[in-house]
Amino acid sequence: MKIIHWIGIDDHADKWTIAHLKGQEQKPAHEFELKPDENGYRKLIAFAKNLGGEVRIVYEAGPCGYEMYRRLTKAELHCEVAAPSLTPNKPGQRVKTNRRDAVKLARYLRANELTFVVVPDGGRESLRDVVRARQAVQKDLVSIRHQIVKFLLRYGHRYREGKAWTTRFWRWLGTIKLEGEYGPIVLAEMKATHTERAARLARYDGEIEAAAKKPENAPYVAALCVLRGIGTLSAMTLLSELGDLRRFASAPQLMAAIGVVPAEHSTGDKTTRLSITKSGNAHVRHIVVEAAWHYQRRIANGPRITRRRKGQAQALRDIAHKCDLRLNRKFFRMTSRGKRSTVAAVAVGRELIGFIWAIGQLVHP
Repeated sequence: MKIIHWIGIDDHADKWTIAHLKGQEQKPAHEFELKPDENGYRKLIAFAKNLGGEVRIVYEAGPCGYEMYRRLTKAELHCEVAAPSLTPNKPGQRVKTNRRDAVKLARYLRANELTFVVVPDGGRESLRDVVRARQAVQKDLVSIRHQIVKFLLRYGHRYREGKAWTTRFWRWLGTIKLEGEYGPIVLAEMKATHTERAARLARYDGEIEAAAKKPENAPYVAALCVLRGIGTLSAMTLLSELGDLRRFASAPQLMAAIGVVPAEHSTGDKTTRLSITKSGNAHVRHIVVEAAWHYQRRIANGPRITRRRKGQAQALRDIAHKCDLRLNRKFFRMTSRGKRSTVAAVAVGRELIGFIWAIGQLVHP
């Protein structure tokens, strides 16, 4: 009878804690620690290959990334990466150590109780890095803008002639003269920080635009852009975070993976619906909810959306037309019943994911 060896690894920046279960044995056959360096990889690979029989390895996704998965897979070892938020936990278990976590992973792997993440290839992970970096810079830019406005407000200055951060706003800002020795220095540093962050955001936007025009990405991005509220940046976020949507068997499965389905706590005859789970990809969830606001008002095909849909396949245009009618009607009906617009936007975003999934079945990276 073939023996399967189950190896659970508690992955940490300073050390790996490794537990090995042989077949159906309850106690670990081996427990040891390795340092996460070249020598540690050599020892781990040699240990796994010297066991004989089939070897299966698992560790949880975390800040250390997928380097271990790629190295073990390259060494022709079967390795999986578990989703930590979906790893079973016993409510009464109050003792947590690296050794216990490693044994727990090995046992759950043997019992088929783990949910695995799809590891992106190097190219898609690199694309995801630049998209996420752009989002981080956008947050930093908004932060420094808030700081400038609040700083000026403390000195009694407030812009009241229109929207902030326009050309007229910057012209007004240049006329501000603060009293005191250090106030002007602080304002000058804030303005310099804003200029630097805006320039960095522009550089990231240029890189993402260039990536969207590559032959392997352009058809997918163009197909997603037929949907209202989905532009180049949103499409590139979907591409980098989700990859090939054909791995989701149905649209509800994709909705659950992103965390926009309602939670539920039911017992006996009592059913309680809760807010959305928020257990999935936060970056994609943000994109689809922001896009959902485009369906709040009456649908009109302006020159921008017309240009996006021009030249696309009829099947894609049909999906986009159906999406326009359905989501606009849903937004209107929910707000007409007294639902808050923020709640309606989340519900519309959930259905928008269904149309994104449908496009992903026709066009894929």
